[in-house]
Order: sequence, then structure tokens, then C-alpha cells
Amino acid sequence: MEVRRLDLLRELAERGSITAVAEATGRTPSAVSQQLKVLEREAGMPLTARSGRGLVLTSAGQALARSAAEVAIALERAAALWDEFRNHPSGEVTLLTFPTIGATLLPGVLTDLAQVAGLVVHCTDLDPELAEFPDLTADFDIVLAHTMPGELPWGGRGLKAVPLLTEPLDVGLPADHRLANRAYVTPTDLVEETWLGVPPGFPFERILHAIEQEGGKRVHVAQRFSDMRIVEAFIQAGFGIAFVPRFTSGTMTSGVVLKPIRGVASARQIVALLRPDVAERLAVRTVLDVLVARAARLAEAHAEA
Repeated sequence: MEVRRLDLLRELAERGSITAVAEATGRTPSAVSQQLKVLEREAGMPLTARSGRGLVLTSAGQALARSAAEVAIALERAAALWDEFRNHPSGEVTLLTFPTIGATLLPGVLTDLAQVAGLVVHCTDLDPELAEFPDLTADFDIVLAHTMPGELPWGGRGLKAVPLLTEPLDVGLPADHRLANRAYVTPTDLVEETWLGVPPGFPFERILHAIEQEGGKRVHVAQRFSDMRIVEAFIQAGFGIAFVPRFTSGTMTSGVVLKPIRGVASARQIVALLRPDVAERLAVRTVLDVLVARAARLAEAHAEA
């Protein structure tokens, strides 16, 4: 069987439609369909079946798609061994970040990687809902994702997850707030407050629900933002309080103070997500090593502060 056709079957298993595979691989839908038909003839049995207007994989198709993933891993591993033999992690690596970690971590990462000749890292940012992170690994080599500790929304997807940081989430208050002089705050302190929330489906929402359960009352969420710069400006202006990441919130203004919260778990786990074949590439592993090292330095700097 031809490797490129196997890869198209794997793409169909991950993306779910011929159109999506065509867009991702730079082909027309008819060209993708033709290649999959050739693969079916080579396999000697149906690999796809009609479901409404689309296609689904048969059990044979699912098994072959899993084999295609193993082939891709083996090919990337062989290429990585050759790169190691040459001691040359060259090539392009695409990286997707979300804004707060991108602003805090990536400038230092790219500075360190500038020493590696022939390695080019292309970064872009997005702040998706939690469930969308795994799907983005189909289009980016490395996806920086965040979730609550103990929750694995990418579990069962066969992805490699490299832990980077466990970051506390503090409560951001206006400097003249009634709680601003406390050493810490509790759910009981917070249930009466006006909150600046995140869009539904974002990880911080789960902590608000925990505060409601512990405080015995629904909280009032006046506004919802995904951009922490807007959140911090609204806190300073007195429009509400919000969760603020301790390490990656940037330079806080004098009008905002951060207080740890006791009584509920308030932290997020930041990880790098990759497809297992992509994780074999020496260039990708080189970027990951620098990400892990820079994240450790960031946590150490805050521990010493």
C-alpha cells in the first residue's frame, strides 16, 4: 500500500470529512476520494461507508487508519535518527499558543532557538474552548493547551502531552477593594462579588462553579472575556473581579492586586500537545526541550519572588 494514501485515510479518521482532508492536504475532494478508492482496492475490502451526506470508516478502515498512524510514527522516527546522526535539527516547526503563555514564554523560547541554524519556528495564537485543543494538532506541530489539573479532554485521542507548568490562578481585585488587604480569600468572601468571567467552555469556568458550590450561592458574572488584558483593565476600573494567572498575566498595574484563594482548587495545567508521529521529529523535540526549560525557569522565578 502506498504511504501517502494511508496518510489520507488517517487524515479522514481525524478530520471526519473528505472536504476537510482536501483542505488540509491541498487536494480537491474528488482527488482525495479517488485515492481512497485506490486504497480500498489495494486493501480488498470497504474502508468507508456512506453516512448521510458524508463518509465514516468501517471497522477495517479504522484498523488501517491506526496502522497508518504507526507507519507515520516509524517514518518520522527514521528521519529523526538520520537528523541525530547529522546532529542537525533543521526544518520548520509550527506552534499554536494561547495569548497569556505566548506573551510570557515564547519570546525567550525563540531567543534560545535562534542559536539553532536551519530551524525555523512559526508561531500563531488562538484561545479556543477546551474541547477544541486536540483537533488543532492536525494543523500545528505543537499546540500549547491549558486545562484544570486532573482533567484530560484530549485523553483517548492518542496524542502526546508534555507537561510544562502548573500555574496558580489568583483572584484579581481593584487595589481599593474591601478584600485587598487580606492575605487570601475564600469562596464565602467571593460569592457576593460581581465577576468578570470567561466564555463558556473555557477552563476557568469550572473554578467559578466550585466557588458557587462552596459558597452556597450563584455568582453574578457581569462580563465575559478571553483576553486577559481586557480583564485586567476592567478589574482596575472597578467593574468586577476575576481569576488571573499568577505566572503569565504580564505586568500588573498598581490598580490591581492578586490574592490566592483557599477552599477550592485554583490552578491550571499547561501542556504541549502533539501527534505521536510529529513528536518523533528532531526539530520538534528540540523546540519542546526549550519550551520545558523556559517553563521551568518561569516557575522558579516566581517561587523565588
